[in-house]
Amino acid sequence: MFQATMEAAQVGIFVLGGGRFIYVNPFICELFGYSAEDFQSRIGPLDLVVPEQHDLVREQMALRAAGVPGKAYELTARRQDGSLFTMSVLGMPATFGDLPVSVGTVLDVTERKNAERRIRELADFDALTGLPNRRLLHDRMAQMIASAERDGGTAALMFLDIDHFKRVNDSLGHSVGDDLLCALAQRYTGVVRRVDTLARLGGDEFIILLPDVSAASAADVARRVLEIAGSSFSVGGHELTVTSSIGISLYPQDGRDIDTLLKNADTAMYKAKELGRNTFQFYSREMNTATLERLMMESSLRHALTGDEFELHYQPLVCLRSGEIVGVEALIRWCHRDLGVIMPDRFIPVAEETGMINPIGDWVLFEACRQAQAWIDAGLSLRTMAVNVAPVQFRQAGFVEMVAGALGTTGLAAERLELELTERTVMHDAEFTLGTLSALNRMGVCLSLDDFGTGYSSLAYLKRFPVGKLKIDRSFIMDLETDADDRAIASTIVNMGSSLRLTVLAEGVETAEQLALLRQMGCSMVQGYHFSRPVTAARMTELLRDQPFRYEK
Repeated sequence: MFQATMEAAQVGIFVLGGGRFIYVNPFICELFGYSAEDFQSRIGPLDLVVPEQHDLVREQMALRAAGVPGKAYELTARRQDGSLFTMSVLGMPATFGDLPVSVGTVLDVTERKNAERRIRELADFDALTGLPNRRLLHDRMAQMIASAERDGGTAALMFLDIDHFKRVNDSLGHSVGDDLLCALAQRYTGVVRRVDTLARLGGDEFIILLPDVSAASAADVARRVLEIAGSSFSVGGHELTVTSSIGISLYPQDGRDIDTLLKNADTAMYKAKELGRNTFQFYSREMNTATLERLMMESSLRHALTGDEFELHYQPLVCLRSGEIVGVEALIRWCHRDLGVIMPDRFIPVAEETGMINPIGDWVLFEACRQAQAWIDAGLSLRTMAVNVAPVQFRQAGFVEMVAGALGTTGLAAERLELELTERTVMHDAEFTLGTLSALNRMGVCLSLDDFGTGYSSLAYLKRFPVGKLKIDRSFIMDLETDADDRAIASTIVNMGSSLRLTVLAEGVETAEQLALLRQMGCSMVQGYHFSRPVTAARMTELLRDQPFRYEK
């Protein structure tokens, strides 16, 4: 019964005495590839393990012979064919007749060890790239900070984000995107030192921890990262070129804990993106202040419309021939309950990025049309209400219908509404733009090209677009008296507009000298502080009624 039990056991069982095997069961024979005769005649315990562990085996055999109970321990075993596996051995002292022996078991734990290693990898390493993941990154960061604090040293954290990575996933598929991330991880690994940590935070974001480095050294690493990532990749049959934006925070000046260093490096990375991408930026306190202000502004913007915090101011558009105010430009102001009046150059970019620009732009259009009709109903002369249109607003679905709705609701005649678009807005997807402009033109709405001369207008498209007015950008007007090049540009725009039968308006007119030069050039209309700053509707009512700039006065 004992022999049958031993032979049926699915675990290796042995009896060892005097350094030789007295008994082995069939499972051990199968596990190592030797016969029972081999074990009992020529194979000893040291033949079954790698040489580096012979001393450990001798020590354990001596302890069993001395009657000391054993505990399970692991060895790297070698089969007859030379292959290796991990085994767990447990031996206990016993006697066989008068001979002290060790009775023990052998288990192949290779699969278990592989599974444990895989679990550790899943817990600590990114499944795609094999780099440390967020969990292990936090451990390494804690060690880096503790070491720097103990030794009074410095450290750097670099936050890397791949520029426009979403385009790769959207156009070529996520499998190509994954392959690209793996290729980038390999290149980044070649840049860092052994003591550094390269981790994948998630998505297309990577972190590099640089212990014991100065700001100059961190900058050198950032330059190498940008350079090595800038060479083309061959991925999935495609030749791809990508760039990165990098933000760097330094310990201890930019933070003394993990969350602060990560947050500040992230802030610096977005600053690098704002500066054109494919560059790096160090964190600064001013940057953090700007970020906090932006977050507060973004949150407040969502309540500004419902809270009636927006109002329109108006700036006169003056006919250069008569001095009469023939139109006004509507300009939005945000009357924040805590921050006071906020100018559009501060909040419009935030509104565009958060998607708030469409409802804000729609409100501006409806309110401007309502005010224009109110002035007309009051018997005031007003030919034009000019309204700026943001690029995102212009490209939104149903924009033409929205304009028609504003006119229909307020009763304003279409020819009294003038929509101002920048060159860049008009030239983006020119064929689509042409269709929208044509629809507005058929409706009777006037169209004006704002900031003319600063973009990249094609004269061929300008000829096709139903634009009725060109606005010379203020950058060409501010030095008109002293800069011959500005005078030449302004004069050229006036002559071109005249040749194309377009009205030309110069904005930013602040001096009598500028006004005189524009009159000599034959410019049609002007606006600027020389006449009036943007004013409230009540003040604009007075200006329309009094017409203080008419020459006959």
